[in-house]
Amino acid sequence: MSARIDKVVVSGVFSLDGQDFDVDNNVWLVGDDDEVLVIDAPHDAAPIVEAIGGRTVTAIVLTHGHNDHITAAPDLRAATGAPIWFHPADRMLWDTVHPGATPDQDLADGCRFDVAGTTLTALHTPGHSPGSTCLYAADLGTVFTGDTLFRGGPGATGRSYSDKPTLLESIRTRLLTLPGDTVVRTGHGDDTTIAAEMPNIS
Repeated sequence: MSARIDKVVVSGVFSLDGQDFDVDNNVWLVGDDDEVLVIDAPHDAAPIVEAIGGRTVTAIVLTHGHNDHITAAPDLRAATGAPIWFHPADRMLWDTVHPGATPDQDLADGCRFDVAGTTLTALHTPGHSPGSTCLYAADLGTVFTGDTLFRGGPGATGRSYSDKPTLLESIRTRLLTLPGDTVVRTGHGDDTTIAAEMPNIS
C-alpha cells in the first residue's frame, strides 16, 4: 500500500502581541494503514489522535514555533510515543509556549523522514519565523509549507521574529524551484500549486 495524505482541521486560538485570534489549522498525516508521520500539532491533540486511529506515529514534525502550530505537541507525544522534531532557530517561540518541556530532535535542512514507502525532505525556509521548515515529498508531488507559502501568496510576516525579505528569498530559492505541478499543502486554508503561486511572489 502506498502512502496517502490525510488532512485534519483543528480550530483554536492564535495569540499575537497580547491579542487572541480564532484560527483553523491544517494538520497533515502522511502514511498508510500501519504508520504515519504527523505535520504540526495545533490547539488540541484529541482530533489528531482520532485521525491517527491507532497507527504507529513515526514522528511529529513541526513546521515552525508559533503557538497555533505547537500547542498540542507534548500531549500528542504523550499519546503516541513519537518524537517531536523542531528547528532550534525557533526555540525562543517554543519556550514561550512550553517552558517545562523540550522537543526531542533538531529539525534541520536536509533531514529525511521515511514513512510508508515515501520520503519527506526538510527544506529550511526562514522568514515567517527563523526556523520555518517545509517538507517536500517528491514521489507524492507535494510540499507541506506550514505558514511559509499559502494559496494567494507568501505567509504573513507581521508575526514574532518574522522578516518579509527573508521569507520571499526562501520561497524563490527553495519552493519556486520545485516542479510547477507540485501541490502546496499549507498550514491554513486551501491547497494550491507551485505554478499557481509564481505570479504571487514579487
